[in-house]
Amino acid sequence: MRIFLTPFTLETATAKVRKAEDDWNTRNPQLVALDYTEDCRWRNRVEFPVGRTEIIEFLTRKWNKELDYRLIKELWSYSGNRIAVRFAYEWHDDGGQWYRSYGNENWEFNAKGLNQRRYASINDMPITEAERKYHWPLGRRPDNYPSLSELGL
Repeated sequence: MRIFLTPFTLETATAKVRKAEDDWNTRNPQLVALDYTEDCRWRNRVEFPVGRTEIIEFLTRKWNKELDYRLIKELWSYSGNRIAVRFAYEWHDDGGQWYRSYGNENWEFNAKGLNQRRYASINDMPITEAERKYHWPLGRRPDNYPSLSELGL
């Protein structure tokens, strides 16, 4: 596992965002939680998990509901130990309704490169299966797959 220490450069901030995207696309709560400090604080919609245990519980519930989840993140801005990200992900519920969820995240990292604060704002938009834009096999987005900007998102 490559650690990206602060302060970030364009190269390391971009790599940090891609690593986060790759980890989230595994849909493995235990793996994702390792990117955060033991006492990390989140704001995610109406939930406010604190610490890795609550993050794992939150992500387990999330991916039990958000099926066939595929995510793209894109660096928006960075400074010092903070990164701002925009993202969109597609998923469907157990009734087969597809959604595209759009949002922004603000991240703050400790000196060891672990995320200690994650503030997310997210909106869900129902879409039809024909409107989907993410068609890679579950898991890591291929390197040659278009970015959010290239997809017009």
